[in-house]
Amino acid sequence: MKTYIALFRGINVGGNNLLPMKELRTLLEKLDAKNVKTYIQSGNAVFQHATEDTDQLAERISAAIKESHGFAPRVLLLDVATVEKAVASNPFPAADTEPKTLHLYFLTSPAQDPNLAMIDELKKDNEQYKLTDNVFYLYAPDGIGRSKLAERVERALGVAATARNWRTIGKIMEMVGEVG
Repeated sequence: MKTYIALFRGINVGGNNLLPMKELRTLLEKLDAKNVKTYIQSGNAVFQHATEDTDQLAERISAAIKESHGFAPRVLLLDVATVEKAVASNPFPAADTEPKTLHLYFLTSPAQDPNLAMIDELKKDNEQYKLTDNVFYLYAPDGIGRSKLAERVERALGVAATARNWRTIGKIMEMVGEVG
């Protein structure tokens, strides 16, 4: 069994696409996931599964949610090593004391032709970023809600992504430790 981290996009936001975490755990268990743990209502799950085909499993999870709840969220399924590498590569250690200031955007694929000029134009003077193959780090000390860059980062990168703040990443990694 391999441990996976599932990041769901667009669930339980603004009263739309409602999926209680208890129901998500049950749904994942019906898809043969073991030791399922979830964190907050925005859709974070850690579980073990026998499959090696993450794309197929992500599609199965999304389809099962569509069948049971009427919407198909994007599911980004990551292995533990990917998230551990993202954590170890954090270029903004100040986030350790202010974890809501750093957001990690996990990309569905590497950004082939990112519009860095657009990113630089959108970012505030006190915002900083770093782009790696599969993660875009955004340090936004004024908060993500006030960041024009945060709002348009996917367009600038040319690839779909889902973001989590540093605190959430820490909680997810705690769950990984609990699951094994």
